[in-house]
Amino acid sequence: MRVLIVDDHTLVRAGLSRLLQGFQDVDVVAEASHADEAIDLAAFHRPDLVLLDLSLPGRNGLEALTGILERVPDTRVVMMSMHDDPMHVRDALDRGAAGFVVKDAAPLELELALRAAANGEVFLSPRISSKMIAPMLGRSKPSGVAALPPRQREILAQIGRGLSSKEIAAQLGISVKTVETHRARMMETLGCRRANELVLLAARYRHELG
Repeated sequence: MRVLIVDDHTLVRAGLSRLLQGFQDVDVVAEASHADEAIDLAAFHRPDLVLLDLSLPGRNGLEALTGILERVPDTRVVMMSMHDDPMHVRDALDRGAAGFVVKDAAPLELELALRAAANGEVFLSPRISSKMIAPMLGRSKPSGVAALPPRQREILAQIGRGLSSKEIAAQLGISVKTVETHRARMMETLGCRRANELVLLAARYRHELG
């Protein structure tokens, strides 16, 4: 498996080269520090794989990806980045990338990505996969009463029972000021403008609050 490494940091390229040379049947044929050099070296060496950093000076990694595949369409390109932004991942895949790994991935993960790409498969770091799949599974952030931390839910339940801040403080063993602080934060979270709105919400959701 012949690999071209593209990254604008010399030490990163050196580290990746040493790491990849330790993988079985992997040969690093060249290294590039920017997009134009990457495209030229890919056309010259025609590597099986290109390990390409997303962030490059001048033309970015996505532009380099497009240029490489235009010149050497049979080459497989695995993108790498410090970030796991789903938008960049989708853009890279749409442009023909065969994988996307985060730079803090374990060496084994990088090897799996390269071998998967070489076998015609697409590999995404687990952290990226979970981030992209979550919206499809409907995993959205909780809202309303469900978004309140346990202590605030507990206080809201007491408010729903008609207890005053002083009574709640005595029952929970905290200061009145702490109760009032929680009240203010709950009002902000729940979009309440007046204190009585908090009481109404507490009554409405009393079954959820327990």
